[in-house]
Amino acid sequence: MKNILINENSTLVEGLKKLNKIKHLSRLILFVVDNEGRVLGSVTDGDIRRSIAYNQNLEKPLGQICNREFKHLTKNGKYQSFEEFRKADIKILPVLDESGKMVDLVDLAKTHAKLPLEAMVMAGGRGKRLSPLTDTVPKPMLPLGGKPIIEHNIDRLISFGIRKIYISVKYLGNQIVDYFGNGSSKGIEIEYVWEDKPLGTAGALALIENLTSEHVLLMNSDLFTNVNFESLYLKLIQENADMSVASTEYKVDVPYAVFETDGNKVLNFKEKPSFIYYSNAGIYILKKTLIEKIKKGEYCDITDVMEQLVNEGGKLVYDPIIGYWVDIGKPVDYYQAQEFVKHL
Repeated sequence: MKNILINENSTLVEGLKKLNKIKHLSRLILFVVDNEGRVLGSVTDGDIRRSIAYNQNLEKPLGQICNREFKHLTKNGKYQSFEEFRKADIKILPVLDESGKMVDLVDLAKTHAKLPLEAMVMAGGRGKRLSPLTDTVPKPMLPLGGKPIIEHNIDRLISFGIRKIYISVKYLGNQIVDYFGNGSSKGIEIEYVWEDKPLGTAGALALIENLTSEHVLLMNSDLFTNVNFESLYLKLIQENADMSVASTEYKVDVPYAVFETDGNKVLNFKEKPSFIYYSNAGIYILKKTLIEKIKKGEYCDITDVMEQLVNEGGKLVYDPIIGYWVDIGKPVDYYQAQEFVKHL
């Protein structure tokens, strides 16, 4: 982030030179800081060029022309959707700590949201139904559109601002560890949770130590989807729920007329009706307090957690996926995803 920070005493010319070195952002912008590193304001390529066009002194300090009403996010602050920022054509958002120093940067052209979540991606399964493809390669590492299946999901999580990701591994797990390492190549932190024995779709959560977020996102690694994680999170928060589950629409078309009856009497009938159900899509956001109830080292499926939650009077909500979703469990699913990714 140092390449976008500049001291308030730096001149217009120095600012322009530094702006010209920026290559990775969707907008040329610098953040002006004091001698302690606290952010005072922002200055864009346009700001400097307009100042030069108006015959401003080229040695004028940037601290005198910077925008001190700049928009920013606060570390550990209340969650903010990016919708209003986008409407105002804001492209870059600094994240400031309590002292006003920059600790992160968000490029809205590359980031959908900055969710206050940690995530776990479940990648320990054997993938027997995809044998022989998975005889020497773990299912999450099967190639899809030029990169492993699991990497599509990791990149999706990153695009929603999630920076701490746990990956549960077991079968051929070293291949996953060797590929992603500690996550630094993607600008995130990755930790691995090794399962000595199968723990189900939720058991590995109990092995995570020192969770810092109040909610955790859990997802299968063998999905290919453009799920909106922000929508799933907001459904949880707005409904004051304990867990939210992403769901897919499942439509059943009955090819015959269906009777509505009372005993043997036909009250009404519908000709070839369609019924829509919502099924579990393998993506969840749950309160940390639910994870604390899972017994460490014991087998536990996420459906067990859901059942216990409902039985105890907790609130479970679902959020339909608007987009594509493929569960790559069988060869036909894998080949379907391979064809689908060609058209994205």
